[in-house]
Amino acid sequence: MSISATEAVTGGGLQALAPATTSASSPDKDMFLQLLVAQLRYQDPMNPADTGEFLSQSAQFTALEKMQDVADQTALVLGAQMAFGASSLVGREVSYTLADGTEGTGTVQGVTFEASGPVLDVDGTDVPLVNVLTVAGGASAPTAAGSGTSSASTSATPARP
Repeated sequence: MSISATEAVTGGGLQALAPATTSASSPDKDMFLQLLVAQLRYQDPMNPADTGEFLSQSAQFTALEKMQDVADQTALVLGAQMAFGASSLVGREVSYTLADGTEGTGTVQGVTFEASGPVLDVDGTDVPLVNVLTVAGGASAPTAAGSGTSSASTSATPARP
């Protein structure tokens, strides 16, 4: 039995490079690994591919994947921060400008959380958190010891993006 140069290179041992389970969140990673395995399987045995290039591509892809993970986690932290910030406005007086140009002032009665972000109920008007211009104190809040209440009288203007 003779073995030609192209038959000797098989993908049987390369299957270990592919992940055991595939995730719906990593189609790019799966595609990259499939391309890598295909390149290794069908490379010219007389002119093999540079392993340094493969390692470089793999390292670049891993770095990109980790940066995407950091961006995803940062977005989650931002969402949680906005939710906590919006919740802390209940009972406080805010002024706002809606998308149609309507301006108003009122007391925040509640908060709903939508896909676009927190929406405040300001005396019956739905106001997205991003439309709030100023926040005035006046809500009773627990003191540092948690035993009493204090009346806040500060005013803050959120930064506009």
